[in-house]
Amino acid sequence: MGLVLDSFWRAAAYCLHPRVIALSILPLVLMVAVSFALGYFFWDPAIAAVTGWLESYELVKAFLGWLERLGAGALRTVFAPLLVLALATPLIVVGVLLLVAVFMTPSMVDLVGQRRFPQLERKQGASFFASAFWSLGSLLLALIALVVSLPLWLIPPLVLVLPPLIWGWLTYRVFAFDALAQHASADERHAVMARHRMPLLVIGILTGYLGAAPSLLWASGAMFIAMAPLLVPLAIWIYTLVLAFASLWFAHYALGALERLRAETLAASAVPTPPPAPAVPRPDDPDVIDVPARQLPEA
Repeated sequence: MGLVLDSFWRAAAYCLHPRVIALSILPLVLMVAVSFALGYFFWDPAIAAVTGWLESYELVKAFLGWLERLGAGALRTVFAPLLVLALATPLIVVGVLLLVAVFMTPSMVDLVGQRRFPQLERKQGASFFASAFWSLGSLLLALIALVVSLPLWLIPPLVLVLPPLIWGWLTYRVFAFDALAQHASADERHAVMARHRMPLLVIGILTGYLGAAPSLLWASGAMFIAMAPLLVPLAIWIYTLVLAFASLWFAHYALGALERLRAETLAASAVPTPPPAPAVPRPDDPDVIDVPARQLPEA
């Protein structure tokens, strides 16, 4: 836990570095542009499709009728936009995570390596394509877990547990691999990720809960639906900052763990090996020649 806490405050301090702030602009601009383009072309059709899907269920129709009898019929216009935003949120998070992993993480790992670990040898244990394949494979597994767990989200306690766990696992898989890609060999990367699996997963889960914070905006009522053009960029900006902080946290922790691993390996190899003890012949060994004892001169 000491290494986890040490890496935490170092990552928080590095978030104020001008290079990190400048790097966070590109993912933000790209995701805001993509979100507004998709919203311009698909927002109204998506709302209409979700509204028709909701009204096809008798239980939902009965619930909406009950709201109208209470004088709150205007709330029925909120459900479809909220559901569309809830379904779009995982796509936004995935897009921001991939953009941060591609455009920010290598530069931030390089920054941490230059400033804090300049003596750490870079063994280039994973190429860009290996990192991309690892990230896409982890993303596919996370999306499968999200789809399979969707029915469980209807249970109030689980909706606060399952999504952050899945995002935390995905963050751990992607950022831990990328943090070690430049400096560690393949064997060292496997050793660090195996030895420190639980602390790395804890970091991923904590950042997963931090990343879930912008989703609370969509649960704040109908007023925020009208403010979606302002809230969507704000949410993307928060996601970008959280994931940039997560990337720095993983970089500090993983490189610190790699430095300790190499120090342990070097210390183990520096211990001199004692020479083997000479073999003592046994009396019953057939290869031993019986030499008579020297006769002592008589007094």
